[in-house]
Amino acid sequence: MEKRIINPWQWQDARSYVQAVEVTQVTGTLYCSGQAAIDPDGRSSDADMKTQLIQAMQNLEQVISAAGYACKNIVRLNLYTTSSAELFTHFDLLGNWVAKHGIQQALTMLEVNGLFETLKVELEATVVK
Repeated sequence: MEKRIINPWQWQDARSYVQAVEVTQVTGTLYCSGQAAIDPDGRSSDADMKTQLIQAMQNLEQVISAAGYACKNIVRLNLYTTSSAELFTHFDLLGNWVAKHGIQQALTMLEVNGLFETLKVELEATVVK
């Protein structure tokens, strides 16, 4: 698998994402459902945004690993949140997670009216190998 990063500008570099990712010679593609702060027994978290973001990233990592893929090969990440303002106060956690794995992904973030039950943030990814 080969990735080519397309960034006609530089401002996005400080925001932990890229404008586009071209992927060629792919041997597999994993489309992950949105991962949120849901425990192994299926209970939705009612914790704060920071705690839910951490658990959502951990759950996404677990799904990707269980499928035999690597987080470094995430090429698209969609974030859904019930509060952009609240999420932005913890955006450094996401940036550090992206840097830790060496991820260079296209990114879309949407604020929505609500997520399932008490959830505040959900991460949806496309991963290649």
